[in-house]
Amino acid sequence: MEDLKMLWQQVAEKKLADTKYRELQAQREEVASRVWKLEKAKRAEQADVDRLEQGSLAAFFYQVVGRMDEKLDKERQEAYAARVRYDAAARDLASIDADLDRLGSRLKELSGCEGRYQDALLERFRQIRETNSPAAQELMESESRVIAIKLRKQEIQEAIQAGQSALRQTEKVLESLEAAESWSNLDIMGGGFWSDMAKYNHLDTAQEQVEQLQVDLRRFKTELADVEIQGDLQVAVDGFLRFADFFFDNLFTDWTVRAHIVESHNQVQDTRKQIRRVLDKLDRMDSALNAQMEDECEKQEQIAINAGN
Repeated sequence: MEDLKMLWQQVAEKKLADTKYRELQAQREEVASRVWKLEKAKRAEQADVDRLEQGSLAAFFYQVVGRMDEKLDKERQEAYAARVRYDAAARDLASIDADLDRLGSRLKELSGCEGRYQDALLERFRQIRETNSPAAQELMESESRVIAIKLRKQEIQEAIQAGQSALRQTEKVLESLEAAESWSNLDIMGGGFWSDMAKYNHLDTAQEQVEQLQVDLRRFKTELADVEIQGDLQVAVDGFLRFADFFFDNLFTDWTVRAHIVESHNQVQDTRKQIRRVLDKLDRMDSALNAQMEDECEKQEQIAINAGN
């Protein structure tokens, strides 16, 4: 007969894994739809560039009016922005697929654990009934509570780790955006080519960091699917991923780049504030579980002492 505690843990782990898997499936459906739309937009933007470069009627018109270079630059910028948004969404989808594969493998390993647990539980009940010991029954109940507390703590710790990872990434994004804003201010005052290049170099870095932050925030949201927290905090978590869409939208085509940088900076600051708020709540929940664990350990000691009298 397999160890009852181990089987209990497997059943609990399988429930958690099922919850995460369903959450990831929902995320995948949404992200896959976004990837499809962005790929379509990317092809359309590139087609506009191709028509101008290959000598369409539109190209002839812009050449006549002397605005061909201006129009072509604008179309190339829009095509690049569309490609950036598509690549970011595609990487997010690949990350979800990798997490689904990992969870799917673990669920296969845990397959059938519920039935094995029920069989082991019935056997343990038979043994307890044979001893007819109130102390044994009380101890078993306390051990079950301890296992539940440990698993609950594991859920919270996994969520805390995911949140801390996202929090660290927000600091990196803010640093890059602040540097880009500084160069943008200099550019407005006539900084010229080099300040413009420095600004966009920092924006390139911020772009990569935002892509990673998007992955970190999604994983944080997935871990929080296992944790029962207050409704208003869950709403805040649901809004974590929205600012990334804003960040990628028109970043390379909007002439008011500095305003876009400032607004992106504000969005990341707000996201950081939300992450900290949820992490504070998780820390308080973890502390409460530590207190419960200590109480159960004291109860078990008293059971052992009293049973020996």
